[in-house]
Amino acid sequence: MMSSVKVETVVKVGALIGEGPVWEESEQTLLFVDIAGQKIHRWSPTTNQINSVETSDMVGFAVPRRSGGYIAGVGRSIVAVDWPTQAMTSLLEVDGDKPNNRLNDGKVDPIGRLLAGSMGREVRPAVLERQQGSLFSVTSDLTVSKHLSQVDISNGMDWSLDQKTFFYIDSLALTVDAFDYDLTTGHLGNRRVVYRMEEGEGFPDGMTLDLEGRLWVACYNAGRVINIDPTTGVRLRSVSFPVTKITSCCFGGLDFSDLYVTSSSLGLDQSEMTYQVEAGHTFRVTGLGVKGRPPCVFSG
Repeated sequence: MMSSVKVETVVKVGALIGEGPVWEESEQTLLFVDIAGQKIHRWSPTTNQINSVETSDMVGFAVPRRSGGYIAGVGRSIVAVDWPTQAMTSLLEVDGDKPNNRLNDGKVDPIGRLLAGSMGREVRPAVLERQQGSLFSVTSDLTVSKHLSQVDISNGMDWSLDQKTFFYIDSLALTVDAFDYDLTTGHLGNRRVVYRMEEGEGFPDGMTLDLEGRLWVACYNAGRVINIDPTTGVRLRSVSFPVTKITSCCFGGLDFSDLYVTSSSLGLDQSEMTYQVEAGHTFRVTGLGVKGRPPCVFSG
């Protein structure tokens, strides 16, 4: 089965920190951000065209919004993005007492609530003041709740198929964690570790869940995405890439059977760049034999 797996470079933008891929089913396009490049990108596999919007600060994520456009995490602000006009409207700010923080990964839960995490700004990749971050939720009426604090690098998240478990990554902990999740209230409880990164797997970064209930975790600094079973804590397989700084992944394509994988070039020295010419590009993995789910849309 693994022999049919194919990895190809599809979006050749050379992002500083490519992140947060989201497949837009209605448009058949891939939305992703370049955090340090301060851009939101939208790529069409049909035309191979890429359209971009510049942001005023580092952009941690962008997700589709039910009322149109996108919601993005720019600096410490949650902003509304109107794509045709490129206008951005700040809706709210988090971490007001921590001006050196910024928003990082964000994802929408099955009822349309946004979860977004923060972190201290890095001196260089994965080097920062620790325990400065938090995990927040934002409801359709823009009510903000803080669920976790003392987070190092708030990163990947997703929900189980029955919507009762929330999977979460704080990268420097080197684990994938799970919480009991109350979909009605957004309450998190009973935190536990479902997977510990092994030697050579780097830092866990972004992740996504497939229709078999298994997680695909981007391994930053390790050049791979690993597939783990959160119920057993076992790594089932690994997909390798020609670049080391793999950042995140999502399923997409016509039937959500393609895995799109983002990467980073920031922090590579000149010699590393010479043999990682595709660093910062976005990859597509086909032939995995599994499918993902359409992303949820922010209800506000």
